[in-house]
Amino acid sequence: MIAAIIATAPWWGQDTVYSGPQPGEKLPAFKILKVVGAPMPLEETLTPGDQPTVLVFWHGVERSILPLVRVVDQYGSERKEQLKLHHIVLYGDRLEGEKRVPLVQQSLKLGSVPTLSPDGLEGPGSYGLNKKCLLTILVGKGGKATASFALVQPGIADAPKIMKAIAEAIGDKNPPSIAELDAKWMAARGGTGGRVREMPSRPGSVATPAFDLTTEKGLRDAVAALQADVVALKKELADLKGQRGASPVEPTRRQPTPPAGPLPGAAPTDAQLMGLLRGFIQPTNSDTRVDEVLKEVGAYIKGKPELEKQAYDGWIRVLHLKYGTPYAQVAGQKFVDKLKK
Repeated sequence: MIAAIIATAPWWGQDTVYSGPQPGEKLPAFKILKVVGAPMPLEETLTPGDQPTVLVFWHGVERSILPLVRVVDQYGSERKEQLKLHHIVLYGDRLEGEKRVPLVQQSLKLGSVPTLSPDGLEGPGSYGLNKKCLLTILVGKGGKATASFALVQPGIADAPKIMKAIAEAIGDKNPPSIAELDAKWMAARGGTGGRVREMPSRPGSVATPAFDLTTEKGLRDAVAALQADVVALKKELADLKGQRGASPVEPTRRQPTPPAGPLPGAAPTDAQLMGLLRGFIQPTNSDTRVDEVLKEVGAYIKGKPELEKQAYDGWIRVLHLKYGTPYAQVAGQKFVDKLKK
C-alpha cells in the first residue's frame, strides 16, 4: 500500500501518520532481547510466519497506553492457540531497557511477556517505525501485514478498529466486547491495572462492562463515555506537560508540500527495500540513523542490478518529494549520484 500511495499521492505524509509496514507488505524478521525471567539477556530472531501475528511496539511506557494494551493482551491470551502476540519495548538506552522491561512485566503481568528491541528507539530498521507514535500495532498473516495502526496518542477509543482487524486475521466471527476483555484482564490481576502509570478508573468509562452495545441507548451511553474519556485524557496530558515541562509526545511533523507535476522515479517493489526507504524518510531521524539506513541499503543491493535500479528510482522519487530530514536530502543525493555512476 505504501508503494501505491507514493506512486499516486504526491501529498503523502502530510496529514496521515505512518509507522511500520502497511497492509500487503512483508513483515521482515527482526532481533529481540528476552530480558524477563532470564539470568542474562537472550537475543533471538522473531520471524512473523504463516500464523496470524500481532506486533505491539511500545515507543514509550506511558499511562495512556495501558487501557488499550490490556485489551489487546487479554484477547491474545484467550486466542493464543490461533494467534501469536508479541510486545516489543523500544528504549534508547539498552541497559536501562534491560532493567525497566522486567519491572513493567512484574507490574502488569502481561499474558505475552514483553521483550526489548536491541535496535533502540528506532526499532528494527526494516520496519520504518515512527518515534512520534507511543504505540505501533501491526496485524499480520502469512508473513505480511494485514493492518497497521500508528498511534500517536493511543487510547481505548482505538480498541474497536484494532480488535476488529485482529479478529478478522484469525477468522473470529464472534469476538468478545472491549468491555468484556478489559473486565477479564482486571479480574485476572486482582482488580488492579498495574503500577506502571496506571489509567485511573472513571465512572461510566467504556472500560467497565456497563453498556449494552446491542441497543441504541447502550451505544449512545458508550459514545458519551468515550467523549468523557477523551476530555479526561486531554486533562491528564495537560497535567503531564505541567509536571515535565514538555509533552511526552511531540506534535507530528509534516512532510513538505512536494513540487507539482509528474513524479520521477518509482517506489520499490521489493518489500525489504521499501521498508528501508520508509525508514530513511522518517522526519525524526538523526543524522547517524540516516547514515545507518543508507549503509543497510548499500549492503542489501550490492551486486544485484535489479535492486540497485529499484533503489535508484525510489530515492529519486523521495528526493523529488523532499521527504526526510535536511541531512537525509543531502545524504540521499550523494547516494543517488553514487548509484548513477
